[in-house]
Amino acid sequence: MLIAGTHSGVGKTTITLGLMAALRARGLVVQPYKVGPDFIDPSHHTAICGRPSLNLDPFMMSEEGVRRSFFSALEGADVAVVEGVMGLFDGMDGTEVGSTAQVAKILDIPVLLVINVHGMSRSAAAMELGFASYDPGVRLAGTILNRVGSKRHLDMLKSCLAKPVFGALPRDKEMEMKSRHLGLVMGFEKDHDPGILATLLEENADIDMILKLPGQARPPAISTSIELAGAKANGNGSVRIGVARDRAFCFYYHENLLELERHGADLVYFSPLEDKLPDVDGLYIGGGYPELYASQLERAPARKQIKKASEDGMPIYGECGGLMYLGAALESEAGSFKMAGALPCTTFMEKRLMALGYVKAEVSERNPLADVGRSLRGHEFHYSRCICDRDARYCLKLSRGKGIADGRDGLVENNTMAGYLHTHFYSVSGNKFIESCRAYRRS
Repeated sequence: MLIAGTHSGVGKTTITLGLMAALRARGLVVQPYKVGPDFIDPSHHTAICGRPSLNLDPFMMSEEGVRRSFFSALEGADVAVVEGVMGLFDGMDGTEVGSTAQVAKILDIPVLLVINVHGMSRSAAAMELGFASYDPGVRLAGTILNRVGSKRHLDMLKSCLAKPVFGALPRDKEMEMKSRHLGLVMGFEKDHDPGILATLLEENADIDMILKLPGQARPPAISTSIELAGAKANGNGSVRIGVARDRAFCFYYHENLLELERHGADLVYFSPLEDKLPDVDGLYIGGGYPELYASQLERAPARKQIKKASEDGMPIYGECGGLMYLGAALESEAGSFKMAGALPCTTFMEKRLMALGYVKAEVSERNPLADVGRSLRGHEFHYSRCICDRDARYCLKLSRGKGIADGRDGLVENNTMAGYLHTHFYSVSGNKFIESCRAYRRS
């Protein structure tokens, strides 16, 4: 099933996490998903379900990519729970592209609409009617009501709502989670108890009725997933790619890591905060919060080792936080900190959001990730600005998004590339990066 909301802030994430926790408490294997480009909600899904949560984003992945990700992860699961993004019909530029509704139609799965009913009764029925009739292609199965004031309030709501009410969460049991920048703290930093969340849903939702929702148990065609699962490179030996993964670098689309493995890479996880650079043929440094750990990153041994590896020509790819770390320095209210120095730039932290939204890019210069002329799709979100040397080289031209400066992104030096773009490898494949790493190993 898919948990959608009338708009952001209606309690969609809390209800989704509670449902996942309740299903897990019943002994069911739950496969989680998140609509859109978000990194944070999936980390909470993963912490509760014990299975990696996958992003489902038609803009970045295409409709076929959404189907591929969804069905390829179902093996061994009893139930799939998808958390929507924003309001049910909210997509890119006022269209349905990237919306929860588009994903619901692509997968043909039932939708439970979360409505914040605080301060309303019969008006909730008007909202339900509007959402149910706006797009007949969306299978709206019923509602979950949040912030219900009393039993009398619930009785009034049920008397006028046309579709089944699958849950009604009382206002006095609202749960809030800390925010950091746009979203929540990461799942490994959670301060909420899955047991409390599970109890919240068990006591205030009809889990048995939810489990009877008619969902599609098997894909209409699974050849794509089977092909991908066996798409290991043959005859060329394994390539070892180091993946920075710790408190500072924790933003990765799980499918990106799977894509690297599918194309023959052995992933070696390490912490730039704690570890020395492992024996690898290439590096992938994702996004996160390097600004919160800048002092520790400056002192850690990996910093100078990564600079040397870059100077030696090792393929290195960084995204957002990775860009900040690969630059010369990071400036914030806490001070000025030396970073790896692999790229000719300095990052400055700002108090306001500098960029947020989808990105379209075309590769304009040689780099370790993608061939010239290739189109990339992804997302950007950052509170920093990056000032580069005058002779800095960029390998991406943006037709949508801000990037580093003047519609350019993908700073390149030696065989190192990094930018604000979080790209999804369904738009580019991980094969070129692996081949770059293989060529470096042979040299």
